[in-house]
Amino acid sequence: MEPESGFQSSSRLSQFSWVNLSKNLLLAYQSFGVVYGDLSTSPLYVYSNTFTGKLQNYRNEEAVLGVFSLIFWTFTLLPLIKYVFILLSADDNGEGGTFALYSLLCRHAKFNLLPNQQAADEELSTYKYGPSANVATSSPLKRFLEKHKRLRTALLVVVLFGACMVIGDGVLTPAISVLSSVSGLKDTESKLTKGELLLLACVILVGLFALQHCGTHRVAFVFAPIVIIWLLSIFSVGLYNIIYWNPRVIYALSPHYIIKFFNQTGKDGWISLGGVLLSITGAEAMFADLGHFTAMSIRLAFAFVIYPCLVVQYMGQAAFLSKNVNSVPNSFFLSVPDPVFWPVFVIATLAAIVGSQAVITATFSIVKQCHALGCFPRVKVVHTSKHIYGQIYIPEINWILMVLTLAITLGFEDTTLIGNAYGLACMTVMFITTFLMALVIIFVWQKSIFLAASFLLIFWFVEGVYLSAALIKVPQGGWAPLVLSVIFMLVMYIWHYGTRKKYNYDLHNKVSLKWLLGLGPSLGIVRVPGIGLIYSELATGVPPIFSHFVTNLPAFHKVLVFVCVKSVPVPYVSPDERFLIGRVCPRPYRMYRCIVRYGYKDIQRDNGNFENNLIQSIAEFIQMEAVEPQFSGSESSSLDGRMAVMSTRTGQSSLSLVVFEQDSFPLDGSIQSSKSLTLQSLRSVYEDENPQNRRRQVRFQLPQNTGMDPSVREELLDLIQAKEAGVAYIMGHSYVKARRNSSYLKKLAIDIGYSFLRKNCRGPAVALNIPHISLIEVGMIYYV
Repeated sequence: MEPESGFQSSSRLSQFSWVNLSKNLLLAYQSFGVVYGDLSTSPLYVYSNTFTGKLQNYRNEEAVLGVFSLIFWTFTLLPLIKYVFILLSADDNGEGGTFALYSLLCRHAKFNLLPNQQAADEELSTYKYGPSANVATSSPLKRFLEKHKRLRTALLVVVLFGACMVIGDGVLTPAISVLSSVSGLKDTESKLTKGELLLLACVILVGLFALQHCGTHRVAFVFAPIVIIWLLSIFSVGLYNIIYWNPRVIYALSPHYIIKFFNQTGKDGWISLGGVLLSITGAEAMFADLGHFTAMSIRLAFAFVIYPCLVVQYMGQAAFLSKNVNSVPNSFFLSVPDPVFWPVFVIATLAAIVGSQAVITATFSIVKQCHALGCFPRVKVVHTSKHIYGQIYIPEINWILMVLTLAITLGFEDTTLIGNAYGLACMTVMFITTFLMALVIIFVWQKSIFLAASFLLIFWFVEGVYLSAALIKVPQGGWAPLVLSVIFMLVMYIWHYGTRKKYNYDLHNKVSLKWLLGLGPSLGIVRVPGIGLIYSELATGVPPIFSHFVTNLPAFHKVLVFVCVKSVPVPYVSPDERFLIGRVCPRPYRMYRCIVRYGYKDIQRDNGNFENNLIQSIAEFIQMEAVEPQFSGSESSSLDGRMAVMSTRTGQSSLSLVVFEQDSFPLDGSIQSSKSLTLQSLRSVYEDENPQNRRRQVRFQLPQNTGMDPSVREELLDLIQAKEAGVAYIMGHSYVKARRNSSYLKKLAIDIGYSFLRKNCRGPAVALNIPHISLIEVGMIYYV
């Protein structure tokens, strides 16, 4: 039997590897339409943007070959070596981008500014991604950064600035891609006017942003064939030009030609680097869009298709220009042989439109990560794919990007000015990513500081030269991404600052447990049947708003659960680890705490099972607590003080609750006695009008288990009866104001900035998918 089982295992292994490979190949195919649209259309304008200004005086064969050598080595060093070989290995459980690097740093060193992290968070399966944080020695650099709050704040500002530059890319990329594509119509027989070209560009842009709601998955399948045909076209044209015009151009792969180029051109050659860097714009999308695909699929697509096609195309253009130096202004289309000019022109126009897709999807990922880590106002996040977890769409951001893109297109009217802005934005993001990656090498990968410094110096030197050339062009359009980034960064920082101040207020004004214990199990009021879910941002202690309820309300629910929905600096939290359950007061009080943990990649879905999962988790906790010594060493639960991680999967529950599920069941007398008929009719009307919010009716019963402790059985019966009586969601409707003695700047940030953002973003109840019919809101003013 052993040989047969060995054959079966090897068969399963080969089947698994084949399934894995086919999945990666499919994702690699999709990535062409999403990730590489922008990078692959750069040959349209790189040479023409490089040979501008004073470099026009150096139009000769040596200068052309020098520019190609620059393009080749820049393309090899940054997209290939830095991103494909190094940065894609620094993913955070499959998620990429600047915030993924920041999240990794926050887990391996105490860089996070929000004080709601707990020891239990470190035991999440996705928390210890990569080398274990426990193995790392506490280096002097780590202690120094953790000790100084200003340095941690500065690190957050750098990360926010990088994220804002990606959002700026999301505005500039569609503008330059679409405007470049339609400007080709100027050379045709129809000769459209500038106004007509702008109008056409705006129509295409509106259509492009309107397509986003279909989701990355569908858009990618539509766009990928266009980019693949485009890549094959430019590869064929490039190969033809190399053979036909100048096969000796292959010698320009030597970096010796770069030295000759700068010896000849000097300062003018340095300024022209602003055009050369356009060859790598869109490389950041490979890392930022990682959550939509996999590292392997992106590596396969780049190494085997993108890199050879683009290198051959740039080499072919250089071969053509070396013999036709006066054709620089329209080098790409003039290098295309006449018989295939129109097919290439059509596919180039389509590919240029597709190019904007990469950064739009990257922007959605970045905004979602910022929001989850407390740095962006609440927005609606739509999950667009059942199979690929990271593919999302954010309606508000989509329309804001569309308005800003139209403003840039109509305001600049010129691809050269937009190109200056775009180059600066892309190089700034790369510069910041290199810095964060160096910190990841030290704190996450636990390599030597010497290795991190070598990485930082090598890539900062290359990127610094390009960044300095791009900064020269700030007056000629380069100011646009800086202004956009400052605006978005102000929004992010004000939201983060206000959120932090509000949390600290809750933390320092917690209700005293001594006071609660003095009130007794009844809390000094009537305890009526039902469950009250009191939402709070506090991960520990009782929120100050609870004292308002106790002192102002004549009655309260028999079972109280303090619910804290918080983000953990991990991409996603397994459903088995989502709920952290504990007890607030002694058993007779019937007061519990539930911390619901989400990662920055998780989508909070309203699947109607939250209440049922919560009841099961609390019931399991009650039983586990009764036999706590047996569970303290168990691998199935990890204790954090009086809190334990509880599985939300019914099948894995250690408590044998009998569950009855049906779409609807007749209301018996016990349930009707606990709810008014008016409320019943209101709820039925609400569910009829909102069928998507209708929840499955679930009833719990205890099994006939005579061996159960009587006090545990009584508590479980109270919990089940309270669930049948009904669940109310109680939230504090807070108004945050600065204290009277606060500085003018703080009053401006809190009273105007944060207040405006809170009023105009989605409310907490909407963001948390709380049913409106069961919601109770109580107002409270926070003086921070």
